[in-house]
Amino acid sequence: MAAMANSRFQSTSSYVATDDLTIAVNAAVTLARPILIKGEPGTGKTQLAQEIATSLHKPLHEWHIKSTTKAQQGLYEYDAVARLRDSQLGDDRVHDISNYIIHGKVWDAFQSDQQPVLLIDEIDKADIEFPNDLLRELDRMEFFVYETKQLVKAVHRPIIVITSNNEKELPDAFLRRCFFHYIKFPDQQTMQSIVDVHFPNLKKTLLAEALNAFYRVRDVPGLKKKPSTSELLDWIKLLLAEDIPPEALRAEDSRTAIPPLYGALLKNEQDVHLFEQLVFLNRRSGNTPGR
Repeated sequence: MAAMANSRFQSTSSYVATDDLTIAVNAAVTLARPILIKGEPGTGKTQLAQEIATSLHKPLHEWHIKSTTKAQQGLYEYDAVARLRDSQLGDDRVHDISNYIIHGKVWDAFQSDQQPVLLIDEIDKADIEFPNDLLRELDRMEFFVYETKQLVKAVHRPIIVITSNNEKELPDAFLRRCFFHYIKFPDQQTMQSIVDVHFPNLKKTLLAEALNAFYRVRDVPGLKKKPSTSELLDWIKLLLAEDIPPEALRAEDSRTAIPPLYGALLKNEQDVHLFEQLVFLNRRSGNTPGR
C-alpha cells in the first residue's frame, strides 16, 4: 500500500508553490507519511491539499476539524438514535446494524478506488487527545468496526495533508510520524507571482504600488491581525472595481491617510485605530508608517 509517486507535485495554474514547499510535498509522498503544514492564516495551507489533488489527478477527501470533533467521527459513527426510532416504527432496517453505520472521511478515503488525497484541516482546533487517537489508524491504514465486526483496510495509502494554525501543541508521538513543513509568508517577489495568477492583466504600476502598500501595512508594529494573501487578493479586486489609481497607494500619500478600501486588509477596530494613530504621528514627523 505504499504511495506510488508516478508523478510529482508542482505549481498549478491557480497555485504558486515555492521550491521548498514542492520538495516537502514530494518528500512526504515518497516516504508515505502525512505532511503536517503550519503557517499563519491565509498562506494557502488548506488550498494546498486541493492543489495536490489537482496536480496529481487524484480524488480529494476533506475533513474540516472543529473544536467538538472527535477522532472516531473520521472513521465512522453508529447512529443508535435512528435505530431506536426505526425499531419503534417497526422498520425492517433495524435487523441489519450496518444500516446505521455512517462512514467518516477516513473510511471514504480508505475505500477509494485510486490513491486519494485526505485533508485533515486545522487539527489543532480539536481536543489535545485527537491526534493521538488517530495514530494507530493512520499508521496501519486500517480500523475495526465493532458493531459489525468488520476490518476496514485502505485500498491505497492516501496522501495525507494535515494543517495546523498552532492554536495548541501537537503530541510528540504524532509529530514523529509526520513530515513537517512551515509555509513562510510570501516575500514580495513570490507574492507578485501569486497575484499574477489571479490578475494576469493587472497593470505593473498598480501591482507595484499595491504590493508596497500591502507590505507597509503588514510591517506596522503591534497589529493584532496582519493582512494575509487572500485579503490582498480581495483588496486588489476592489481597487480594480473602484478604479483606484496607483498614485493613491504611494508611500507619500500613506502619511496622510490609511490605504483606500482598508476594510479588506484591516479586520478589527484595534488595528484600524492603531494605524490611524501611526498615520497621525507620522504625518507630523514626516515618516511613513511601517518604515
